[in-house]
Amino acid sequence: MPSDNIAEFRRALSSSKKILVLSGAGLSAPSGISTFRGSGGLWRKHDAASVATPAAFAENQSRVWQFFHYRREQVRNAAPNPGHYVLARLAIPSIRHKLAPNSELTHITQNVDGLCTRALNETVVAFGKGEQPGEIIEMHGRLFDVVCTAHDCNFRETNYKSPICPALGGTENFMQDGAPEPIIRRVDLPHCPDCGQLCRPGVVWFGERPHRIHEVLALADEADLCIIVGTSAVIQPASKIGSRVKEHGGRVAVFNIEPSNHSDEADFLFLGPCEIRLQEVLGV
Repeated sequence: MPSDNIAEFRRALSSSKKILVLSGAGLSAPSGISTFRGSGGLWRKHDAASVATPAAFAENQSRVWQFFHYRREQVRNAAPNPGHYVLARLAIPSIRHKLAPNSELTHITQNVDGLCTRALNETVVAFGKGEQPGEIIEMHGRLFDVVCTAHDCNFRETNYKSPICPALGGTENFMQDGAPEPIIRRVDLPHCPDCGQLCRPGVVWFGERPHRIHEVLALADEADLCIIVGTSAVIQPASKIGSRVKEHGGRVAVFNIEPSNHSDEADFLFLGPCEIRLQEVLGV
């Protein structure tokens, strides 16, 4: 059975040299970002996971762009919550070394909302000027990135325009109520300024290879402590990270609102709202 003893966890943290944080949708949920899990798993009448695929985009670019426009508008109005800031402070060496002397930290997030990075940037300004914080790897990309779909075009940009194109404006307010779904012509969707081809959201879709995945798995093979925050750990390959840490004797601590996939195999399990439990357990 996993332990929920805070003192015991802090002893394990204090002896750790290579700390790996893996965060998921539950970390950003208190910021008002939909997790699209459980009862909230539908967008309009569609399973959200089925909309975020290459096949869905090939079939209906209008629907997929409306879904990601909805998500962009939701994130635009969101701010990092206390859980983001606890992990950001843990990434600052002068703060972390009080808990885990001589440790290194890398934060891998499955989230595409950018809130982990925002929190870290703000925390560096407040507490860590002149220090090199632990790196954040956004393995599923960033919601505000836009890429060209043409194979021979390398266009990619970060675009915060609201809406990203006029035709998408207002579609975030449409909810399934019997009215027909808005249909946006392909010509009115975002296009590449370099070659004129259709653009797509620059996130990693289901069925695509996450960014820097070989590096992520190598970090798991080296970590002696893995802190898993707000993720059900069912999506490959992120679901392998905790088990890879355990395989070579590393410890795993899970922070989640409820028991998650394989959480019974963790060394530590802290149930409850992540933004509260992280502060209670880490105390930074």
